[in-house]
Amino acid sequence: MASSTWRRRPKRKVMAEINVVPYIDVMLVLLIIFMVTAPILTQGVEVELPQATAEALSQEEQQEPLVVAIDQQGSYYLEMGLDARQAVTLEQISEQVARVLAANPSLQVLVRGDRRVAYGQVVELMAHLQAAGAAQVGLISQPPEQ
Repeated sequence: MASSTWRRRPKRKVMAEINVVPYIDVMLVLLIIFMVTAPILTQGVEVELPQATAEALSQEEQQEPLVVAIDQQGSYYLEMGLDARQAVTLEQISEQVARVLAANPSLQVLVRGDRRVAYGQVVELMAHLQAAGAAQVGLISQPPEQ
């Protein structure tokens, strides 16, 4: 009978709750931050700008890069391993670069621009090169004179 007088207390259920309201607030703030900064990150022309004192870019398999030049007057020239010095238009450059990159997507595309050319012309050229399929566009520079 001792067992019948022994009464067990009912066990309390463990309350394991996490207040998620502060976490929701933090997530909403982060969402707003990412929504504001995402368009800023995708604007502009993606370019790997080499520093003037940097070493030369490595060329895979000794392959000649595709070089587009802009002279002081703002004329464009397409140099594909040849020494062709005939001025071309931006539309012709876009067509020819797209054709060459379709056959060889790993080809490096470089821009050689005269330092007196307006910055806007160089950016416009790089935008045309990207539209033609060049994922990265390099800029050719000279090392500084000592």
